[in-house]
Amino acid sequence: MKELLLIIAAYLIGSIPTALIISKRFFGIDIRDYGSGNMGATNTFRVLGNRYGTMVMIFDILKGIFAVSLYTLLPYYFHNELERTNFMIGLGMAAVIGHVFPIYAGLRGGKGVATLFGMVLAMQPVVAISCVGVFLIVLYLTRYVSLSSILAALCLPICVLWIWNEHEVLYRVFALLVAVLVIFTHQKNIGRILRGVESRIPILKYRDRRKSRRKHN
Repeated sequence: MKELLLIIAAYLIGSIPTALIISKRFFGIDIRDYGSGNMGATNTFRVLGNRYGTMVMIFDILKGIFAVSLYTLLPYYFHNELERTNFMIGLGMAAVIGHVFPIYAGLRGGKGVATLFGMVLAMQPVVAISCVGVFLIVLYLTRYVSLSSILAALCLPICVLWIWNEHEVLYRVFALLVAVLVIFTHQKNIGRILRGVESRIPILKYRDRRKSRRKHN
């Protein structure tokens, strides 16, 4: 019963509509009426700019971290690594589902990538740092948050299954499902990338301007 209550609490944490709160508080708009229509960090970067996109990304990551950390309220899990890992996955996925289908925002949320990252960061910091490294490199090279998210998600099962060779079956299955989920939720982005019409976020735009000037000089 206690586990069920904590999973519900994790879902409610994940449901906090960070992007919607910020867009309404500072701009008086519903972020879902603009850009891709998603309530996540990528669309916030696109519509509201770097400052507010960064705020949304940080808060959405924290939702995953706080949700997974709820296991600490049950001392039993301190002494049982297998059960703790399984329960942490359950808590984290509840938060991700809350982000994608937030009860506070008519079940219209984001894609859950930042919350997934927070979840993995709380469970396996080294794996999470590896994934964020891939994310930042791809973002620097392309400025596509969607492509960066997809490749970072693909990095997760590679790290879990082969590089660190985690033996926990549920964790291995989770890593594979995350990669599939992120690809599935980014189908439209993949299509736009292939057509060359995917929006790039405005970071590093000065670098691109310098390159453009060099080409014309």
